[in-house]
Amino acid sequence: MSISEALKARNQGQCELCNEAAATIEYTVSPKSDEPANQVAICSTCESHLADENAVNYWRCLEGSIWSPEPAVQALSYRLLHQYQSTGWVSELLSSIDLDEETVRWAMTAYEVAAVHKDAYGNTLENGDTVVLTQALNVKGTNFTASKGTVVRKIKLVSDNTEQIEGKINEQVIVILTKFVKKG
Repeated sequence: MSISEALKARNQGQCELCNEAAATIEYTVSPKSDEPANQVAICSTCESHLADENAVNYWRCLEGSIWSPEPAVQALSYRLLHQYQSTGWVSELLSSIDLDEETVRWAMTAYEVAAVHKDAYGNTLENGDTVVLTQALNVKGTNFTASKGTVVRKIKLVSDNTEQIEGKINEQVIVILTKFVKKG
């Protein structure tokens, strides 16, 4: 596999993690796109250790790469170190670095659990679903009550709260608690 000229030039063809072997792989740091700014040039040895949960001692090389000026290298290094944070040297290293908040957020996306919205009966809700109200709801800020059995089409999930969805009732968009709906 060939590496783009931009990645080769960034670290003179060396692996950006271990700095010991020739880089042969363009590794895109998820969830970003396949662009050189979001990629890290790594060697096959580093790639083979990416999924190895017992490679803590191998990753001592990250003591150097975490200080790279490249955000993609910082994010991948931080992500790899984070899985061993209970190890003494890793804990010390993580407490000594000061990465910008966006880079840390990028690194931590690998550990995020996707938010799952569930109705009153435990069914998974998705954007665009149709739901039915399981009880009458007083709609705050309006002069109506949404009756039990009201059908709400094309719901939207509230991304930062798994207990809420948005739906249109009487031509008004309202927030509805998931515990009061049943997937239709």
